[in-house]
Amino acid sequence: MTDWLTPGLAHLWLPYTQMQTAPAPLPVVASEGVRLRLADGRELIDGISSWWTACHGYNHPHIRAAVERQLAVLPHVMFAGLVHEPAARLALRLAALLPGDLERVFFTESGSVAVEVALKMAIQYWRNKDRPEKKRIVHFRHGYHGDTFATMALCDPEEGMHALFAGSMPDQIMAELPSDEPMRRAFDLLLETHGERLAAVISEPLVQGAGGMKMHDAATLAFIAGACERHDVLLIADEIMTGFGRTGRMFACEEAGVVPDILCLSKALTGGTLPLAATVARRHVFDAFQSDDPAAALMHGPTYMANPLACAAANASLDLFESEPRLAQVAAIECALREELAPCRELGGVADVRVKGAIGAVELAGRIDLDALRRRFAELGVWVRPFGNVVYLMPPFVIAAEDLSTLAAAVRRVLTERAQQA
Repeated sequence: MTDWLTPGLAHLWLPYTQMQTAPAPLPVVASEGVRLRLADGRELIDGISSWWTACHGYNHPHIRAAVERQLAVLPHVMFAGLVHEPAARLALRLAALLPGDLERVFFTESGSVAVEVALKMAIQYWRNKDRPEKKRIVHFRHGYHGDTFATMALCDPEEGMHALFAGSMPDQIMAELPSDEPMRRAFDLLLETHGERLAAVISEPLVQGAGGMKMHDAATLAFIAGACERHDVLLIADEIMTGFGRTGRMFACEEAGVVPDILCLSKALTGGTLPLAATVARRHVFDAFQSDDPAAALMHGPTYMANPLACAAANASLDLFESEPRLAQVAAIECALREELAPCRELGGVADVRVKGAIGAVELAGRIDLDALRRRFAELGVWVRPFGNVVYLMPPFVIAAEDLSTLAAAVRRVLTERAQQA
């Protein structure tokens, strides 16, 4: 029964949607493994992990049991002046997993806020070191870091959906990814020229997600890190999408041997169960906030930060990374996606095919009817939601080979039909 659907939609405001013209959303009533069950009884194989979160699939019994236990004991408590075991254990485990001395964890509830906290840390770091002029941020073309005002200012104005707000956001500096020698010289010159005013560079390591699934190599990331060190600028790694195995390593920075000064996590942190994010700082960043002066403290504190239920889910998710072969599963997904998406290169209207870890992206050329593509995928029994000019797959790591093949076959079929209709 969906007696809630029409009355409810009359009062809902949906994300990224022109609700006057968009097709009605599909009513989901249950989820299990890699499948979403709709109110009419159909099941869709989820090819995008609910915006890249459900790395263990849905309703994993270990995570569910951990949340149920926590719910019976301590669902929530404020995190100012009080602390609780799930957050303390999670911080300890994250510090042990992350590279280098990334060891101080500040919990929030969403990726955008985690990035905002990272920006505040970076700017106040320099202020606490008596260099208040260092407050600008360098970001990259095709980057995306969130939809709040501070994070919109770090997104590509063309790719990041935020051109409407131009002139209303802080003025930051956009650079090209230094992926070849001329671009590296230009990036180094930019940091040299503006270094006295720069607090940090922010980067999505290896894969720029919402900006189009643009991929770069570990050498590019390593160069960015080296340039930041040379020019006395902090490096913020936005691993909200790439963290927890998505690119093939537990954290994408590891592939380049890079330890950023500040690192942001969210999405798969709780296995797609509850909202939680973390901004993790290296020791020298944290030390700059230690003082007898109260004004030197980091003044930020979300109401639901370090929610015990979410922290319990995150601890259970980390248990699964320890006890189940998640990174091996990612490697198998990468091999399958390379093989099964390769035929798309031969289709008309396809500009590129890219694969990294458990991410497969087909970039399209020409006119793109996103609503029609999304509707067709649902008709084929898969949940694939293209955006911009990209059709992509980011399935749960636990997906069976036959289900992954079904997803890839649906991509090939839909894009073949598109090419034939052109």
